[in-house]
Amino acid sequence: QVQLVESGGGLVQPGGSLRLSCAASGFTFKNYWMYWVRQAPGKGLEWVSTITPNGNTYYVDSVKGRFTISRDNAKNTLYLQMNSLKAEDTAVYYCAKDREGRNRGQGTQVTVSS
Repeated sequence: QVQLVESGGGLVQPGGSLRLSCAASGFTFKNYWMYWVRQAPGKGLEWVSTITPNGNTYYVDSVKGRFTISRDNAKNTLYLQMNSLKAEDTAVYYCAKDREGRNRGQGTQVTVSS
């Protein structure tokens, strides 16, 4: 069965960085578009970023220039490098097989606060 396991979240000060990882199993990872979505406190799921099987990337405007999505198909792992973090980036971050986040992992908490 499909498993997506996120890690790497934590508490960071504004302006800091974190790198999230997502270990994927149960499907042919290299063939799939993969996504990061997030859910801020009291809000719905928000699409953050997409990477295609051949490495094309897309971002929501609010994270462009600060976040970088990448993948290692040999390790079946998805990454999200987050730099220049802001308080409004505080959320639970999920990796997902679809943009809406219907098929997603358990999530990892990112808190940006001084």
